[in-house]
Amino acid sequence: MTTAISTFDSTKKGLLDLLKDIKIGKTQLPDFQRGWVWDDDRIKNLLASVSLAFPIGSILLLETGNDSTRFKPRPVEGVTDVPTEPERLILDGQQRLTSLFQSLLSEKPVLTHDIRKKEIKRHYFINVFEAIKNDSDREDAIISLPEDLKLRNFRGEVTADYSTLELQCKAGLLYLPYIFNNGIWEWQNTFMTQDTISQAEKWDTWGKINSEIIQRFQQYQFPVITLKKETKKEAVCLVFEKVNTGGVTLTVFELLTATYAAEDFDLRNDWFSQKRKFKNHPQLGNLQNDDYLAAITLLSTYEAHKQDNTKGVSCKRRDILRLSLSNYKKYAEMISNGFITASKFLMSQNFYKAKDIPYRTQLIPLAAIFSALGDEA
Repeated sequence: MTTAISTFDSTKKGLLDLLKDIKIGKTQLPDFQRGWVWDDDRIKNLLASVSLAFPIGSILLLETGNDSTRFKPRPVEGVTDVPTEPERLILDGQQRLTSLFQSLLSEKPVLTHDIRKKEIKRHYFINVFEAIKNDSDREDAIISLPEDLKLRNFRGEVTADYSTLELQCKAGLLYLPYIFNNGIWEWQNTFMTQDTISQAEKWDTWGKINSEIIQRFQQYQFPVITLKKETKKEAVCLVFEKVNTGGVTLTVFELLTATYAAEDFDLRNDWFSQKRKFKNHPQLGNLQNDDYLAAITLLSTYEAHKQDNTKGVSCKRRDILRLSLSNYKKYAEMISNGFITASKFLMSQNFYKAKDIPYRTQLIPLAAIFSALGDEA
């Protein structure tokens, strides 16, 4: 009886630990991840959920250290001066973790946008007086303030000023990054000197702030699933797509671009240089970068089959994802010439434009055949 080998670990990790790992670069993003896009309202809603200790979903990470699943890493937005090699990559949870890092740990204004897509910079606070009310709506207690911490009306006149710690404490506004640094004690001391309420009320209020707000942030736990570094590349990509069903599916070109970038090769620029060769061949006007990779993979697997007939000839998605950089470089020029030869052949058969070709994908095997046969074609 064989024992199944798990390809992942599942555990819980504290919010602060996750954010610290992001700050020092132990946790980064694979370069194929698209940018951070959350707006001000979504950030506030997320912070409200954490402040209530509500679940906000799990995080999916990938261990690094396996050459067969190397992707070029990049830091989470807002992070600077990090080691080049992370210990893990974020596959799912980028938007949430980036929002939490920028609003809770960076202490810099968060560059986001409002509902009208206008770019804004915001600092995030919680109104403790509102938050500890039994009948309060926690989302209303999360406040985002402009970079200078002053609110203005449509004429630009200041209507509220929270630019000093004293003014913040008087209004009951707790700057959320203070929860994870020593600023919380300075805020407490300043709050306790306010003369708006009695000393007994202050201690009672502080007790509620500590238990109902601060501790919930400090003790918040994320369910974390970590794919082990032995996980195959096609499995990583499949899992990534399954958990990112709300986004745009990544193409094999984007995934290979990230993979080759880890070896200091710019696939996108190489494709553009190859594509320029097709400019005077109208039959190739609709050729896509994925078609180009499929043709290279078809030729690569055919050449491998000639050496070992137990190996199949194929250009399915998983086969393209397995295309090594060395094989790409070996066959790219041959395939480019194959596409050009195919366009000349199509011209001789009275196919003059790209729209004359019934199915664009017919060009893939045609180019591979001309590449493989050379003059014998």
